[in-house]
Amino acid sequence: MSVAFSSRLSELESRHRELIERANRPVEHDNGVYRRWLNPVLTAEHTPLFWRYDFDPQANPFLMERLGVNATFNSGAIYRDGKHLLVVRVEGADRKSFFAIAESASGVDRFRFWDYPLKLPELEDPDVNVYDMRLTEHEDGWIYGLFCTERKDQTRPDDESAAVAQCGIARTRDLKSWERLDDLVSRSGQQRNVVLHPEFVNGKYALYTRPQDGFISVGNGGGIGWGLCDDMAHAVVANEIIVDRKQYHTIKEVKNGQGPTPLKTARGWLHLAHGVRDTAAGLRYVLYMFLTSLEKPWVVSHAPGGYFLAPEGEERVGDVSNVVFSNGWTLNEHGEVFIYYGSSDTRMHVATSTVERLLDYVANTPGDPLTSAGCVRRRVALIEKNLARTEATRKSRA
Repeated sequence: MSVAFSSRLSELESRHRELIERANRPVEHDNGVYRRWLNPVLTAEHTPLFWRYDFDPQANPFLMERLGVNATFNSGAIYRDGKHLLVVRVEGADRKSFFAIAESASGVDRFRFWDYPLKLPELEDPDVNVYDMRLTEHEDGWIYGLFCTERKDQTRPDDESAAVAQCGIARTRDLKSWERLDDLVSRSGQQRNVVLHPEFVNGKYALYTRPQDGFISVGNGGGIGWGLCDDMAHAVVANEIIVDRKQYHTIKEVKNGQGPTPLKTARGWLHLAHGVRDTAAGLRYVLYMFLTSLEKPWVVSHAPGGYFLAPEGEERVGDVSNVVFSNGWTLNEHGEVFIYYGSSDTRMHVATSTVERLLDYVANTPGDPLTSAGCVRRRVALIEKNLARTEATRKSRA
């Protein structure tokens, strides 16, 4: 091994160690609902060096990166044995995505990848690309991973960008050994952002779906759907109803989709979702929340207006700019919620809150009145309430 090779390897290892051991801290100011944390929890540079470099000086004398990593984003999440585990979408320089698990004791920093990516079994019709896994610990004892599986659209052989997206399904008990199940069958032309409800409903498995006509455009479909099936090994949803529709001139006017598995609380099921609207600069993705009934998880009881979390600062810049997307959150034994979100299809961040705060936000934040005049009336009412309270306080002190 040459001195130059050894020196470069030592420098790479030092920088990598410094990055993954860096402590994170919350930003100074917050909105009272959640706190963002300053540094991304995962970037492409967090992936192990031995995933990217050939350490054999004979085969790689200049210690070049052989298998580059472009991005780490849109992670599923689960809290087990005191650790926060992320099933990360890792995208190589070749544009192919794969899954890998990173873990952290704190949930906000020092995430470390397991040595090997997830070895997902293939079906007879192989996936060309897989991404955005949602994890669900189901009451049947399995941990299910539902993800998007993408294949070439063979009905359009001359269009190399034409794709078909469906819901792939796998299950595991230890996150190490995975069993691949059949892809979801539904009446929709394409399915993305499908999430498994963690409990049986009327003795059946329940799924939040997102039916759409095309790979990008939802067409006549769209909205967060709801359907039941008998068997996850051969999942078939014969009928879907729409739980949460897209809506003109809102944060979800183009499309919307379920984020992670909803959290069960005393007041209902807490949902985190993404909404998409069009702008002169392209599509803008934000996150929003709603609450559904404990007994009827497909019935929305509370829906705050506007977005819950939108891209800020460096989050707005990346491979697909002006995007935040979440398909994973964790809840620890203290009622703390760790919201993991990708920014601009490039990196992973975390924001933290509590079940108590999120329920207050969802239950007491006004809904969208859907008109400018309605928005003004609502804001004027808040202004008048606050000014009256301020005046009463002033008089009481006089």
